[in-house]
Amino acid sequence: MKLVQVFNRYLHPGGEEKSVDRIHHHLSYRHEITRCFYDSATWKSPSAPLAWQQARLLFGNATSVTTFEQHVRQQRPQAALFHNLYPIGSPWLYRSAQQQRLPVIQYLHNFRPFSPGGTLYCKGRLMPQALSGDYWPEVRAGSWQGSRLKTALFALMLKRLHRSGWLAAVHQWIAISDFMRERLIEAGLPAGRIQTLRHSWDALPQPPKPIDDGSYLYLGRWVEEKGLMPLIAAWQQLYQAIGHQTPLLKIAGEGPLATEMQQAVQDHPKIRLLGQVAGTHKFELLQQCRAIIVPSLWWEPLGIVVYEAYDHQKPVLAARAGGLAETVYHEKTGWLHQPGATPELVSHVLACESMSFDQRFAMGREGRAWLLRETRLDQWQDQFDSILAQAVA
Repeated sequence: MKLVQVFNRYLHPGGEEKSVDRIHHHLSYRHEITRCFYDSATWKSPSAPLAWQQARLLFGNATSVTTFEQHVRQQRPQAALFHNLYPIGSPWLYRSAQQQRLPVIQYLHNFRPFSPGGTLYCKGRLMPQALSGDYWPEVRAGSWQGSRLKTALFALMLKRLHRSGWLAAVHQWIAISDFMRERLIEAGLPAGRIQTLRHSWDALPQPPKPIDDGSYLYLGRWVEEKGLMPLIAAWQQLYQAIGHQTPLLKIAGEGPLATEMQQAVQDHPKIRLLGQVAGTHKFELLQQCRAIIVPSLWWEPLGIVVYEAYDHQKPVLAARAGGLAETVYHEKTGWLHQPGATPELVSHVLACESMSFDQRFAMGREGRAWLLRETRLDQWQDQFDSILAQAVA
């Protein structure tokens, strides 16, 4: 079939953008797929619309609709695959698809279009009320871009979208974990219109030779909901308990918490901030570390970093948050702690430290076996094609 893939790039690219690229690549084996992309960075350029104009365009952007409709006229797709549409794409894309009788499959990488901030989390607490249409907790906390005004505008836009009937253009919703699917069914989505489809993965043909330099590795954005402050607190507790025997913690990534994190770790001899890593450097970090840590506080939809850990046969110390509990198996492929439970995370680090190399490697092999079994490309393609068939029926 012919598909048009629609995505609004974020200011700071992350796991979602990589997943969108991977989905495009994997679908291109079976379908003719074209891209209709928008870029948030264009609203930060010298020629960007004024602030009041951006606020208006958030509700409906005619230029974005024109771009989308040009793709549809040129390609004549049987369906549209929507990812993030905000802020530049705007909800008018749903209206346009509905007017053109073009079925939409909405891929959910976070909790939009049900949460202004997308994560249902801000300032130290979950805010699931947004799933039932109560956006006030997020507005008061300023969950979108740290601004109450911007969050209020986003919430107003979502209210209008849900009342407009335009979401009827979405014939199928894709959740990337059972946890996410169940929360959205509870919020009112019909069970028959939302399917779980975890990401596929291009596993390494052969895992690299296992190396264990004794370090623990965090890979991800430096934002509150990823649990970086509890992670640093855990390493402070470890250092108080065992001193220089504390293993080295490497934190790779970038984000708005950079200054706060630099202040928090400046006197800690066992924490190293690496900044953004990619390519060979990232590969080496994954190959050499003892384990990966994923201490998320929000309802993590899936956690693709778990895939990366398993690809390198590394155990994972993760929070029991959202979809992470579906990919990390306690005391089999790693350990699961309650989100934000610093003492429990400390105990799991100590448990990992007490193991032999062979015991840790056995956990990593279990993870690799899960990855090869559960993320096969042909299996993912068959599942997507089934969803696509339902959407266009």
